[in-house]
Amino acid sequence: MTYKVAALYQFVPLPDFRELKDPLHKLCLDLGIKGTLLLAHEGINGTVAGDDEAIDALVAELQEGMLFKGRLDNLELKFSTAAEMPFKRMKVRLKKEIVTLGDPQTDPSRRVGTYVTAAEWNRLLDEPGIVLLDTRNDFEVEMGTFEGAVDPRISRFGEFKDFVKNELDPAKHKKVAMFCTGGIRCEKASSYMLAQGFEEVFHLKGGILKYLEEVSEAESRWNGGCFVFDERVALGHGLLEQRGEIGSSDE
Repeated sequence: MTYKVAALYQFVPLPDFRELKDPLHKLCLDLGIKGTLLLAHEGINGTVAGDDEAIDALVAELQEGMLFKGRLDNLELKFSTAAEMPFKRMKVRLKKEIVTLGDPQTDPSRRVGTYVTAAEWNRLLDEPGIVLLDTRNDFEVEMGTFEGAVDPRISRFGEFKDFVKNELDPAKHKKVAMFCTGGIRCEKASSYMLAQGFEEVFHLKGGILKYLEEVSEAESRWNGGCFVFDERVALGHGLLEQRGEIGSSDE
């Protein structure tokens, strides 16, 4: 059996996120879905797996059902497959942030950088003066990254603020392009950098996963594997599993 894996997120005000936890957990259990979903006042984030019908039913409920009442109308979704179930159980967790930056003034639901599609990404990287940032953690960068990307050498995303403060200058670095696994960290990182006075901030829409899904290996600027936080460990071009080819690491 092949499992369908859905990585999803959306920044959207969810003042009732605590009340959503139990019905969302029950829905996933009833559908035989496993994985992790995070709920916070600022939105939803997570990765889940199940059979095709179950994942399709969950996505339909998130986007159109009564549980979220139409609020997930801009859900960022990426689908891949797994030869084995990549999760042991289903978890729905309540968080202060769906991705932790630790800056309460940063609000991606109000302002983010300029989205760049996977098809347009290579063209952007060829523009003069571009500073290309990998916003992921150090162990993720070791597995793979884009040619010429700056590694901030952070062990957790919350350290990104210090990297920007110590290593980047809005007066000098006029045009910044950034990327992350699925796009969510760049939403916050770009929002933060714009608030710090950086003029032009671009980010890869859908992240590395969308790029690997849509851009052919012959045209790709990506080297290595893309770490994912499940038992598949890493994905390559076409979002194919690289299980056994790259060592695992804890989330």
